[in-house]
Amino acid sequence: MIKINETLTPNDLQTALQRFWELSGEKIKDIAENYDSNQGAPVFTVNGKYSTRGWTEWTHGFQFGSAVLQFDATGDDFFLQMGRQQTLDFMAPHVSHNGVHDHGFNNLSTYGNLLRLMHEGKIPHNSWEQSFYELAIKISGAVQASRWTSLPEGGFIHSFNGPHSLFVDTIRSCRILVASHLLGHQFHSEGDKKISLLERAVQHITATAKYSVYYGEGRDRYDLWGRTAHESIFNINDGQFRCPNSQQGYTGFSTWTRGLAWAMVGFPEELEAFDSIPEAAFENFGGKTAIMNTMLKAAKATCDFYIEHTPTCGVPYWDTGAPNLHRLEDYLDRPADPYNDWEPVDASAAAIGAQGLLRLGNFLAAKGDAEAKKYRQAGLTVMKTLLDTPYLSEDKNHQGILLHSIYHQPNGWDNVPQGQKIACEESSMWGDYHMRESALYIEKLIKAEPYYKFDNCIATKH
Repeated sequence: MIKINETLTPNDLQTALQRFWELSGEKIKDIAENYDSNQGAPVFTVNGKYSTRGWTEWTHGFQFGSAVLQFDATGDDFFLQMGRQQTLDFMAPHVSHNGVHDHGFNNLSTYGNLLRLMHEGKIPHNSWEQSFYELAIKISGAVQASRWTSLPEGGFIHSFNGPHSLFVDTIRSCRILVASHLLGHQFHSEGDKKISLLERAVQHITATAKYSVYYGEGRDRYDLWGRTAHESIFNINDGQFRCPNSQQGYTGFSTWTRGLAWAMVGFPEELEAFDSIPEAAFENFGGKTAIMNTMLKAAKATCDFYIEHTPTCGVPYWDTGAPNLHRLEDYLDRPADPYNDWEPVDASAAAIGAQGLLRLGNFLAAKGDAEAKKYRQAGLTVMKTLLDTPYLSEDKNHQGILLHSIYHQPNGWDNVPQGQKIACEESSMWGDYHMRESALYIEKLIKAEPYYKFDNCIATKH
């Protein structure tokens, strides 16, 4: 269980954050100068150097979005120009890609962040540039919404595995549908049928909360408050749920911690966005109060599970049911050990989950909820751990900024360094990006700048 630091404040992390951004800028430049883009998108490091993995090109947005976040944090125009040009040169195929469930990752990390900076006055306003970013977000939202499986009640955006497959990850891609909706866009289908992007987002969120998240209500023998399943399988002939499954976790009945982290950040993000949308927008599909309550329950459950099932430092092992965890004995009662002999930790899950804890805490604080402090302090506790050794990458020859990230433990894709028995010491593009997002989130709190949330990129359209 995380040993929550009850007195830690964002300001206490200021010195560590300054060091973080210095290192971060060096890493971004190193990748831009030395990575061969002809290989495809950089995915994870092998012996400290970024390499690719041909599954889907889901990490370009994290690579280019990192430069945009670096500019936001430091004001260094070099990184703005880098991120802007990379978005222009490489991101168009991701806007029209109908074979993935990753639009909310790729396109809001690039086009969305650039548009947000324009609205915040951090880059000069240009109506054509604004229209360019808005068009990308509008189309991306519609393309993502077209990847649809209908259920007897509602439906979901299906994963790249096919129409039977609901991934918990995709909760974070719902934000591209909401952003597109807030820009006034509609999805048009056969016969010019007009489909609400907000409604599709609500239906996917509802399905994720119902099938991907558990609430200790006896659904199966492994039903714990806040546990998540990476994948939920459906019979596409009749739309019936069949079973939980996992692609990157150990089993469908244990919790892959990065999937858990995606839910932890996805539900609070949507709570923030929906909170600013008028009640009338939801009246044809269940009402705003009902969907907000569903999301809040899922957000609290997943964040509670993370707190309860993570070592004291706030960094989890890659799966709560990993088969050799028992060999570590009382592993939840001490800090995680990334150099143990049996099971890897996943710092990328911690970077993502920390942001979810902070977002939920701040959302609840605005509502006067007494639980707000628990989540906020847990998020700060996790970030304090990640901003220091052994997780902060200070080696100038290592291209990653966050060490001890895991991509696909079951497939054996992660590098095991010489002299080690498990994968460790490596970074991932999503881990590095979300570490920067979480760091920027705390910077905003310290500087009392506009709240960093995805719907800020279309703030003028509310």
